[in-house]
Amino acid sequence: MLSFVDVARRLAAASRAAGLVAPVFRTPPRRPGVPRSIRRLPGGPVVSVRVKARPFDDVVVDMVEGILVANRLAGDGALRVRTALLDAAYRERPPARVA
Repeated sequence: MLSFVDVARRLAAASRAAGLVAPVFRTPPRRPGVPRSIRRLPGGPVVSVRVKARPFDDVVVDMVEGILVANRLAGDGALRVRTALLDAAYRERPPARVA
């Protein structure tokens, strides 16, 4: 089962691998009543996503959309990156090796 932290790490790594800015993810947003917010700070963007009382797939989509907004992507480029990020978020990972 995936957690917010697992997905945040996967999406940050996939963003960096694609040459994009990887935002910091946090929960919940500071602004009440919004499912997602983005703040542009001097150290980099912060994407805040509400997790409680929402389907986890919606949370993941909001995290991906936050990356697209943070990197000002639109059109075909956004579609390609969105597909790659969603794949990275849900891809099966091999079990860790124990020495």
